Amino acid sequence: MDQERAPVSTSHYEDIAFDDTNLLGALFGQFDQNLVAIENRLGVYISARGNQLRIEGDSEMAGRARDVLSGLYDRLAKGQEIDAGAVEALISMSSEPTLDGIIRKDISKAPNVMIRTRKKTIVPRSANQLPYMQALARDDIIFALGPAGTGKTYLAVAQAVSQLISGSVDRLILSRPAVEAGERLGFLPGDMKEKVDPYLRPLYDALYDTLPAEQVERRIASGEIEIAPLAFMRGRTLADAFVILDEAQNTTQAQIKMFLTRFGMNSRMVICGDPKQVDLPGNQMSGLADAVDRLDGIEGVSAIRFNSGDVVRHPIVGKIVDAYEGPGA
Repeated sequence: MDQERAPVSTSHYEDIAFDDTNLLGALFGQFDQNLVAIENRLGVYISARGNQLRIEGDSEMAGRARDVLSGLYDRLAKGQEIDAGAVEALISMSSEPTLDGIIRKDISKAPNVMIRTRKKTIVPRSANQLPYMQALARDDIIFALGPAGTGKTYLAVAQAVSQLISGSVDRLILSRPAVEAGERLGFLPGDMKEKVDPYLRPLYDALYDTLPAEQVERRIASGEIEIAPLAFMRGRTLADAFVILDEAQNTTQAQIKMFLTRFGMNSRMVICGDPKQVDLPGNQMSGLADAVDRLDGIEGVSAIRFNSGDVVRHPIVGKIVDAYEGPGA
């Protein structure tokens, strides 16, 4: 341990040992940053001697810290990388009361649900990412609802890339409405592609994070990957394709009906959006909310709802979401 920390005043201890000492450096993190993060979040004290760790603190918090450390170690043992986000995600998942018997007992094990892409293997990082990833692999149409930073679009793109690589779909189509949140497209410089590309940038970012850059460019050039505004979907039938609509809260009822009815054979659609962040002019009802209500209960259609506890960006993002959307907002 490279850092001195004062022990907490408690009499409860949890001991844990790890077989492979070669993994301990990555487990602890640079300057023990992973251990410090667990200590600060859970109010425990962790001491190490060789391959053995002792966790001192409140019995529940010490047990959660043990589960988090076991989960991180198991991921490393399976060849998966861990970072500050993975540490934060496991800490958050360990606190979910709804996880008892579902994830909580298995948090010390790497999840058996994962998405493999050319650049990385992706595992759930929050309570609701697990059922979402299961739905992405199972259902025909998936609605992903919730605030920014919960992985809605990123995981959808990763699943689409995985299926494109495996050959289970022939095309990947990414779209979003070019709704102007205070700015006007007509006044932006350049041709139509240059005007709409900024609106589609989050989709490009997710692609480049899951595929090598040269493959992204080659597949876009060949038409295997298409990134286009929602208006370009009209009149098409999207067969043998994985189709993602991002920022769907900014669709009208007519637009989302048009999009959903493009569904073709051997296809999958994911519709992502935050119903609380609608930028439609006037008092128009969001097509996303309307579609979720209309399609509720239809076989092959699922809706996954994320909340601030699922935010996998910096922990402060979840607190910001709560400040704006929580009970006291």
